[in-house]
Amino acid sequence: MEYVVITFLCLGILLYFLLGGADFGAGIIELFTSVKNRSKTRKTMYQAIGPVWEANHMWLIIAIVILFVGFPNIYTTMSVYLHIPLLIMLIGIIARGTAFVFRHYDAVKDNMQEVYNKIFVYSSFITPLFLGIIAGSVISGHIDTEANDFLSAYIFGWFNWFSIAVGLFTVALCGFLAAIYLIGETQDAHDKRRFIKKAELMNVAAVIFGAMVFIAAQRDQIPLVDWVFKNTIGLSAIILASLSLILLWYLLIKGKTKVLRILAGFQVTMILLAISYAHFPNFIRLKNGNAISLFEAVGPEKTIYSLGLALLLGSILILPFLGYLFYKFQKKEE
Repeated sequence: MEYVVITFLCLGILLYFLLGGADFGAGIIELFTSVKNRSKTRKTMYQAIGPVWEANHMWLIIAIVILFVGFPNIYTTMSVYLHIPLLIMLIGIIARGTAFVFRHYDAVKDNMQEVYNKIFVYSSFITPLFLGIIAGSVISGHIDTEANDFLSAYIFGWFNWFSIAVGLFTVALCGFLAAIYLIGETQDAHDKRRFIKKAELMNVAAVIFGAMVFIAAQRDQIPLVDWVFKNTIGLSAIILASLSLILLWYLLIKGKTKVLRILAGFQVTMILLAISYAHFPNFIRLKNGNAISLFEAVGPEKTIYSLGLALLLGSILILPFLGYLFYKFQKKEE
C-alpha cells in the first residue's frame, strides 16, 4: 500500500504544479502586462481560472496530508528547517486568494481595487518563487539538521544560490504554462498574439533560469548533471521535453492550439521527471551526506494501509466530479 500512497504524493505534487502553477502564472502574466492591456488580460484570466481556482489547491492539501500522516519524519524536517519559506508561501497563497476574491466581487469599486490588484500580482510571483525555493532546498543537500546556530539551521538551508535559481525557474515555468493555457481562452487575434509573445518571453526566461540552476548546482557540488544526463530515464525525459517544445511551437505557428496545453503539461512533467528520478526514493538530501528516503520514513503499516485506502476511495468519489467541474467551466458558451 505504501506504493499507492507514494504514487498519490507524486501525482499531487505534479498536478499542483501543472494546475496551481498555471494559476499562479496567470498573475505573473498580468504583472508583466502593460497597463492598457491589463483589463483584457484580467477578463480572460477570470474566464480561465475564476470558477476552478480554489480546486487547484486541493492537490497541495493532499500532498501535505500524505506527508503529515504517512511520512512524519519528512513532514517534521521540512516544517522545522524550511518553516520560513513555507510560511511565506502560505501567506502568499492566502493573500493572493483574498485579493482575487475582493477585486472581483467587492461591491464597492474604489481605490482599494488597485491595492487588491497589486497584492494579487505580487503574491502570484512570490508564491511560486518560494515553492521552487522549497523544492530546490529539499534536494540541495543544504539542510543541516545538526546545526548549532540559527542561520545554519533555518536560513542557509534554503537561502542559497541553487534554491533561489530553482525558485526563479519555477516562476518562469508557471508563467509559460499560464501563457499557453490562456492562448486557448480567447478568440481575439490581438490577445492571442499577446499571449503568444508572453509565452515566448517566459520560454526564454525558463531557459536562462534553467541554465542558472545548473550553474548553481555545479557551484554547490550538487550532482544535477548526473541526475539529468547520466541515466537513461533522465536523458530520455529531457529529449522528450525538448521535442515536445519544438512540436508545441510548430503547432502554434500553424495556428493549431487545441493540444498546446497537453504539450506544455507534458514538457513540464518530463522536466520534473528528469530532475527527480535519479535520486528517488530520497525525498530530502541533508548536509551531512545522508538522505531521508520515502521508504525509510514511511509511517506504521496500519496507518499507511488506512491512508492508501482513503486515497483510493476518495479518488473514486472526487475525481469524476472534479473532471466534470473543469469540463463545464472550460466549455465555451454558445
